[in-house]
Amino acid sequence: MPDSFTALPGIEIPVGGISKGLSQMWADTAAKGGPAPASDDAKATQVNFVLHLGFNTTPEDAAAQFRTAVAFSKRYPSRVVVLCPLSEEASITEMRAKVYGECHLGKSKGDKRCVEFVVLSYPRGTRQFLENQVSISLSTDLPLYYWAHRFSASSKLADYHYLLTRAKRVLIDSAIAPDDALTYPWPRPEALRDLVHARLLPIRQSLGQFLSRYPMDTLCAGLQAVELAQDGAHAAEARVLLGWLKDRIGQCGKNQAAFSLRPLPANAKGTFQLKFSYQGGAKAFSWAADLAKGTALFEADFGTGRTTLPAAAGLLVPEAALSEAMFF
Repeated sequence: MPDSFTALPGIEIPVGGISKGLSQMWADTAAKGGPAPASDDAKATQVNFVLHLGFNTTPEDAAAQFRTAVAFSKRYPSRVVVLCPLSEEASITEMRAKVYGECHLGKSKGDKRCVEFVVLSYPRGTRQFLENQVSISLSTDLPLYYWAHRFSASSKLADYHYLLTRAKRVLIDSAIAPDDALTYPWPRPEALRDLVHARLLPIRQSLGQFLSRYPMDTLCAGLQAVELAQDGAHAAEARVLLGWLKDRIGQCGKNQAAFSLRPLPANAKGTFQLKFSYQGGAKAFSWAADLAKGTALFEADFGTGRTTLPAAAGLLVPEAALSEAMFF
């Protein structure tokens, strides 16, 4: 049965020959006329990051995350170390390695952006050597980012103390992470970033821009409830979006607004429906979005007349969400 390591592209090399393997890979690419860095300076690597494919990662999912890393590197030239842990049932007892690289040509001949991958497969018995191997596989003097994908338990991920403490950002996706991932006592909780929050950026911006046209006192006075309904497929996004709204609005005036999530009715169309309810019904605000169509509709009346505004709605693509979570 294929695993993440075998599903990913690359040239298998001895674990002790990674640096030599990368050099030979680029030399062979150049000899065949393919785009390759002319020197170490030409690679202009900007980012180190470790992509950790947890036990819940299928081969198809591993390949998809690999493609996301390649797409990310078109903007940020990278050295990526991919970790593929083996289950305790695996018969393999030694660490294995692959190398892979791509260069993307920009608008000019001198605009060449490259990505280098080091893919490591390891059984539990070699875990004690992993940190050293990761360290020597990364480019020196560059910030490190750690992306933990589909890990099975927060407590097991906590064993990777070197990465959790050294990384400038630790990236998780709360839509597919264990339930306690956002509340687990990580060694550096301030470094934790949620990819769900990152990919909601266009929606957060759209809502923020619309609501910012009204004074906070107008939005808050008499607010009793904020209710967000979702289609089920975007439960994590709805949870994070409601948390963001609660953080921005919180307690309004003398009233403490109630914030709630609910599923959309079975016959309802769209992805999200947001509603602010006010005392006496004197004011109104609603927003509905359909991510499949890429559309949204604002409707509001804060005492100065009814406003209706169509808008776009969408989530960031994976590589853009990755950069948002890393750098912002």
